[in-house]
Amino acid sequence: MSSEHEERVQKIKEIVCDVLEIEEDEVIETSLFKEDHSADSLRSIEILANLEKEFHVTIDQSELPRMVHLKGVYEVVAESAGW
Repeated sequence: MSSEHEERVQKIKEIVCDVLEIEEDEVIETSLFKEDHSADSLRSIEILANLEKEFHVTIDQSELPRMVHLKGVYEVVAESAGW
C-alpha cells in the first residue's frame, strides 16, 4: 500500500479514536464502534463531521450505517473523496 493510503488510514483512525475517547491500540480495522467501544449515534455524527472537515468532502448521513468500523469509514471517505 502507498504511504498516502497509510497516512489517510492513520488520520481516520486518529479522528475516530479522538471522538470515541479511546486509545489507538484499542481499535482494529473491524472492531465495531457501537458494540466494542460504546459509541452512540451522536458520536457517529461527530465522526462524520470531523471527517468532512479533515478531508474536505461531503458525506451523506445515509452512509452512517456503513461507518461502523474503520474499514467502513475508510471506504465511505474514499468514495466521497474519489480516492
